[in-house]
Amino acid sequence: MNRLSLLPGGRSLATLGAVILGSIALTLVGCKKEVSGGAGAAPGSEPIRVGEYASLHGSEATFGQSSHNGTVIAVEEINAAGGVLGRKIELITDDNQSKSGESATIVKKFISRDKVVAVLGEVASGRSLEAAPICQTNHIPMVSPSSTNPDVTATGDYIFRVCFTDPFQGRLLAEFARKSLKATKVALLTDVASAYSAGLAKYFREPFEKNGGQVVIEQKYTGKDKDFRAQLTAIKAANVSAIVVPGYYTEVGLIVAQARQLGINVPIFGGDGWEAPELIEIAGAQNLENTFYSTHFSPEVKNPLIEKFVAAYKTKFGQVPDAMAALGYDSAVVLFDAIQRAGSTEGPKIRDALAATKDYPCLTGKTTLDAERNATKSAVIITVKDGKFKYLETVEP
Repeated sequence: MNRLSLLPGGRSLATLGAVILGSIALTLVGCKKEVSGGAGAAPGSEPIRVGEYASLHGSEATFGQSSHNGTVIAVEEINAAGGVLGRKIELITDDNQSKSGESATIVKKFISRDKVVAVLGEVASGRSLEAAPICQTNHIPMVSPSSTNPDVTATGDYIFRVCFTDPFQGRLLAEFARKSLKATKVALLTDVASAYSAGLAKYFREPFEKNGGQVVIEQKYTGKDKDFRAQLTAIKAANVSAIVVPGYYTEVGLIVAQARQLGINVPIFGGDGWEAPELIEIAGAQNLENTFYSTHFSPEVKNPLIEKFVAAYKTKFGQVPDAMAALGYDSAVVLFDAIQRAGSTEGPKIRDALAATKDYPCLTGKTTLDAERNATKSAVIITVKDGKFKYLETVEP
């Protein structure tokens, strides 16, 4: 388990950690600690500790690394601006290695040993569902950057997300299939081991069939499978007009490549689990022609906030940020704003401030957290053209 810690003016403890620039530290006066229940600490108080659990290694490492990188930029920016409540943010990051069970262990340590005031994470819904009950029981607010399964925030009133949910994404994909792809008969290829995949498949099927579409065949696989030819052969025989794959890029890339090898040339589409540069490497650029996915952000959208973030990200990490990076940033800034408005680092007060978030300007759109602690915001459709991801359209909630 790799452990990273972002400290004011200090260095991280691992390669994936970030450098907090010493030159941005403010001159702080005094050393009085925050009074419990008070309006906040005086300058010079100890840092505010925030825990982040992420998949920095393993099968979803691309997601976790991007989200973490976005969070790092948010921390650096807030600390450069003077911190929150006159105190710097200390980000403590642990790597769950994309393994089941690790997230729960990490979050328990955050709470019992590190005394964090809030938790950021995770990208994958299954791992967020491991950690959320622990945060809820201990009254520690948790903000997920991009877990879209509805069950995550249903865990309790201390659990929030800054991304749209699978019911919205499912409806969006169903409408896109009918209106844009003119698809009437589709196949579903679903990962039975993934809460994300099963949920998104369900939320696609219901509105698609309600509006006259037909799911002709549904085939299943298990995450980390490598050979999908049997399922794809059955799909090919069903003579569908499109294939829906609500999975993660690691398997999606192989599925797309094998489908094209079998002569299946119909549109293939899915959700934000496709979002990774590795998708093109795994599938092959030519095979990804006529494929589409919904996601939260495009660096091509003209917006001053996005342009500033893209520039900062490219300078620090040498690449263009994806949606996971943007959502990692957004989860952090929404939390920092809530702590500032709460005037306190107490869990219940941060929770109440998070619940009151309305029209906060995020990279992924103005964010309002509704009564179920879910974000109401727009989505974008991405396609692949000439070996590059291309923004296609924006869909409002």
